Amino acid sequence: MTEANKISVIIPCVDEEENLEELIPYLLKYGRDLISEILVIDGGSSDNSISLAISLGGLVINSPVRNRATQLNLGAHHAKGSVLYFVHADTRPVIDYAKVILTNISNGKQVGCFCYRFDTESRLLKVNSWFTKFNGILTGGGDQSLFIKKTFFDSLGGFDESFCIMEDFELVKRIRQKSDFHVLPEEMTVSARKYSENRWVKVQLANFAALSLFLLKVKPAKIKSLYLNFLNKRIKSITVVE
Repeated sequence: MTEANKISVIIPCVDEEENLEELIPYLLKYGRDLISEILVIDGGSSDNSISLAISLGGLVINSPVRNRATQLNLGAHHAKGSVLYFVHADTRPVIDYAKVILTNISNGKQVGCFCYRFDTESRLLKVNSWFTKFNGILTGGGDQSLFIKKTFFDSLGGFDESFCIMEDFELVKRIRQKSDFHVLPEEMTVSARKYSENRWVKVQLANFAALSLFLLKVKPAKIKSLYLNFLNKRIKSITVVE
């Protein structure tokens, strides 16, 4: 049974101890009595993410599969709130995120996300974040933190677990077939750590390649392999349902 007019925050996690230490208290402080719970869906962390999340007031659910789509669906399955809010561990929602989300839900917007800014003064990344204000083909990435009515999410069948990358864009694509999608003007904050580990041009090319391959319906495992190899990152796990 869902809790009417309350939000279940769902955080997919693998080795995010440092971010969870800041994020969970932040969500509790500014969510107050408008949130039902904070669900941390762990994909096999080797650090102290699990014990830390529990100590801070999060509810930890261990996922049998290290795959973000699977983890997000598991969180949604256990959620008690009538609204789901999917948040990456290295993002920081707007201070009054819960009030903003529920106000928009009550005004008939059953699904949407936020625009964002990066936690850096880089001019190039300011250009990147400017594009998140617009509702178009680039909209719907997980960094923008999706909120959605649970009943609508369930009617869509949740995230497609065959997608080990681009699962967020795939879901938004299906959402647009049944509902208006909304980008709220409030700016959340997103970590620039991916850009600090790689050159800006390199990340842009990797993002463009991933989106292009997604639109061309290339298999997700192939997209993820090319994306991570392009950024010189080790692939921890790829789980694909054929």
